[in-house]
Amino acid sequence: MDVRIEASWKARLEGEFAQPYWERLTAFVKAEYAAGPCCPPGKTIFRAFDLTPFEQVKVVILGQDPYHTPGAAMGLCFSVPEGHPPQPSLQNIFKELATDVGVERARADLSDWARQGVFLLNSVLTVRAGTAGSHAAKGWEKLTDSAIAHLSAEREHLVFLLWGGYAQAKRSLIDPGRHLVLAAPHPSPLSASKGFFGSKPFSQANAYLQAHGQTPIAWGDG
Repeated sequence: MDVRIEASWKARLEGEFAQPYWERLTAFVKAEYAAGPCCPPGKTIFRAFDLTPFEQVKVVILGQDPYHTPGAAMGLCFSVPEGHPPQPSLQNIFKELATDVGVERARADLSDWARQGVFLLNSVLTVRAGTAGSHAAKGWEKLTDSAIAHLSAEREHLVFLLWGGYAQAKRSLIDPGRHLVLAAPHPSPLSASKGFFGSKPFSQANAYLQAHGQTPIAWGDG
């Protein structure tokens, strides 16, 4: 099956696209999008891959599934399109950004992060509008787990930001001898005060990148 995804990622994931689960998953997703509103828009499902080619990844931020509010999801975890109000978790990310590195960010579209090498990956890439988790356990996790495993095995000195229990369950896919893994509670209002605030992920990520000869991420609006 031909899948329209950025070439360097297609080369790593083509084995997944040949698996029986992928055929079942694509049939399910097509039926869901035909039946009613789903998020994100179909053409942006693989945006995280398209904006951050495999060899350009520096930092990986893992999310669970897309925002299920129509208009909010754009194929990058935590990011919302220009003109759409930031969701509560993103507001808390920006609060930590300000206290960590002194950057006051206004733009909620994180495409500029993605283009600098921040791989904004949701574990599940689609969702039925209004129903969180509705496309979980259909096969997306196998694809995105494979992406994480390829990054861990084939790249060195990446930073993995694992926020919340769901993301931290992916630790087994990551070689801590090759990469920096920073775990913290999820930035949602329910848990941000339990250790996400004060975790300093942005300064730690940049310090690690610079220590290994890489350009740090410009986290601000630019």
